[in-house]
Amino acid sequence: MLTGVVEGGPEADAEPVERPEPDGESVERPEPDAEAVGAGPGAPVDGDDEDIAEIAVVEDLAEALGLDGPVASNFDVDGPDDSGEAAVAYAGSKLATPPPGLAEGDLVPTLEAILLVVDEPVSELTLAEVLEVPAELIAGTLIDLSAQYTRQSRGFDLRRAAGGWRLYTRAEYAPYVERFVLDGQQLRLTQASLETLAVVAYKQPVTRSRISAIRGVNCDGVIRTLVTRGMIEECGTEPESGAYLYRTTSLFLEKLGLDSVEQLPPLAPFLPDNVEEIADEQR
Repeated sequence: MLTGVVEGGPEADAEPVERPEPDGESVERPEPDAEAVGAGPGAPVDGDDEDIAEIAVVEDLAEALGLDGPVASNFDVDGPDDSGEAAVAYAGSKLATPPPGLAEGDLVPTLEAILLVVDEPVSELTLAEVLEVPAELIAGTLIDLSAQYTRQSRGFDLRRAAGGWRLYTRAEYAPYVERFVLDGQQLRLTQASLETLAVVAYKQPVTRSRISAIRGVNCDGVIRTLVTRGMIEECGTEPESGAYLYRTTSLFLEKLGLDSVEQLPPLAPFLPDNVEEIADEQR
């Protein structure tokens, strides 16, 4: 039978074979390559690879935000918080510095200079566009300036109103400001005074009688008023008649913003076309 042949065959009586062990040394199996293992999908990334990745994030953010210079060297990838959020925070903080065209120490005096000339509140966005500085930095600087003026008890205050910032006088000094403003209003000249002052300005040195002849009315009272206000002054006498001569003062130039009377505008554009005919009729 087939069964008996199998049981009685040489395979059944064979002794088990033992493999000899190598003498002296044991066989070591080669360890798998760490880089090859790490290159597989889902493999963990070691610390150096993480640092490289985070530096790349910072550099990409810097390039996207238009920041100049290497920023990765200033970012501590091995710090306590070396996450992507920290990289974003660092890159964002770089925006809170003035651009190369405006030094950090010039921001405050530049803002003060602009605020002195504005005639209405100016917004942070407008200032940011003019100075090429982030609006957040402008807002923070203005808030600090306002607090600084208050601590120093300045006579003016920096306040936000109507969507912008402007310098205002403090309420404590309102009585003095009102007195100054009211006194200034009392110095406003009448039409007659302005006409007389114009004649003196363009005809100086000129006598009182000449001024009256040009205007066609007596100007004695107006001339006294102008002398009292400090707009004109006596400057000698006329040789032929001995009449006093009058000229404008430095206060007149200051009020008009001129350095000399030579800067007065020419009269020709303001004269009528038939000025010669008018002059002949008056003769």
